Amino acid sequence: MDYKFLGRTGLRVSPLCLGTMNFGPRTSEADSFAIMDRALEDGVNFFDTANVYGGGETETIIGRWLAQGGQRREKVVLATKVYNGRDPWPNTSRLSARAIRDACEASLRRLQTDHIDLYQMHHVDRDTPWDEIWQAMDLLVDQGKVIYVGSSNFAGWHITAATEAARRRGSLGLVSEQSLYNLTARTVELEVLPACEAYGLGVLPWSPLGGGLLAGVLNSGGGSEGRRSADAMKGRIESKRDQLEQWEKLCAELGEEPSNVALAWLLSNPVVTAPILGPRTLDQYTNSLRALEISLDAEVLSRLDAIFPGPGGAAPEAYAW
Repeated sequence: MDYKFLGRTGLRVSPLCLGTMNFGPRTSEADSFAIMDRALEDGVNFFDTANVYGGGETETIIGRWLAQGGQRREKVVLATKVYNGRDPWPNTSRLSARAIRDACEASLRRLQTDHIDLYQMHHVDRDTPWDEIWQAMDLLVDQGKVIYVGSSNFAGWHITAATEAARRRGSLGLVSEQSLYNLTARTVELEVLPACEAYGLGVLPWSPLGGGLLAGVLNSGGGSEGRRSADAMKGRIESKRDQLEQWEKLCAELGEEPSNVALAWLLSNPVVTAPILGPRTLDQYTNSLRALEISLDAEVLSRLDAIFPGPGGAAPEAYAW
């Protein structure tokens, strides 16, 4: 496993991150344990979750897995998130200092650990001042409950505002951004990716397969049967059928599964640290490791750009001069 530094930090993480959103709601605890065990065996040391996944059940499953010992906690770079709450009562969600403190304590209890390696703001909170947010995050770092702080679903200017506010306080600030990014969703190339590169943030793409759209949906063996049965997915497939036909034809020419080519495309971008996998089964997880062995040359990358055009590069050149 060729590990990467997480942004400008000295923390080494695997180039694929194990996303756990399905653990609990769609994947049994036993199967979740098997996937996490196999990930460690393969050298995947980066696990991502959130306080609201499965209504808290996902963190609880991970906590029971960590509690088995065997240096599981020591080997894992554990990332979770704060913003959404399960209770509609005021101050149980978003990013006030109190909400951050309470959410962190609850996550630590469910995860059965004394610290979170990467604590990510799941969404920007436009109502809470950055000084208040960083005061809360800095306190957690000082207490040893959090090591690094990241963001998720931030715009480029949110990354700038958060980073500059942290700098004024002498804080390390954001070290990563988790964004929606795949061949069918390339908006972040305009300003988010350039901001991350400028400030030294690692980029963690979520939904790297476009919710299953890039997993071979036109082929019965594509592994997305459950998703295809949904009317919403059928509509998405029909709206992009021409692109998907070209996409799956290209993957067939390469002799690779579409899902792995989609991951390899993300990994070809030097700004990307680790796409976040979302396996429901052990087979889905193990199959994804093939992406680490795929190298896409300039011609293939150009053909992919033609099939799934991006915004034209970074702003402002993408839309001006």
